[in-house]
Amino acid sequence: MKTLLVTGYNAFDLGIFDEKDLKLTIIKTAIRKKLEQFASQGLEWLIFTGNLGFEYWVLEIAIEMQADYGFKLATIFPFKTHGQNWNEGNQAKLELFKKSDFVQYAYDAYQNGNQFREYNEFLIQNADGAWVFYDEENETKLSYLITKFKQTADFPVYFLTFDVLQDIADELNDSE
Repeated sequence: MKTLLVTGYNAFDLGIFDEKDLKLTIIKTAIRKKLEQFASQGLEWLIFTGNLGFEYWVLEIAIEMQADYGFKLATIFPFKTHGQNWNEGNQAKLELFKKSDFVQYAYDAYQNGNQFREYNEFLIQNADGAWVFYDEENETKLSYLITKFKQTADFPVYFLTFDVLQDIADELNDSE
């Protein structure tokens, strides 16, 4: 697998409002481990949609690992207006997405709901699989996209789950 679409919970969904939150340390440890595994399997490109939370944390870790693993980063925003109303701190995070190796906007501005369907189809067609931080028991607006992933033939979906995070938290506690 050369190209992986990254999506998942946002920070608000997880109740993470501080970069020093212990949950974030555990999530970033899980991200690093999985990125190393993906790299060993030939991963070259990570595709983002510019959302804060899981996508942003993967972007941060991938940038840290870029020199060793040669990851290429792409951000395909749904609209040119994406994030324009975000606060100053989140604007800085948005700028990191805009510094990806490849940046594109699907549409100039929102016009109708079909744009999201077309956008999601485009993302799926241009990735070899997806890595998702999502638990189907804690449903969010991501459920539509997860369903589309599962309906797509030969499109592997890798999940970061709360169980995996618990295992990493236990490992971190045992090593102290």
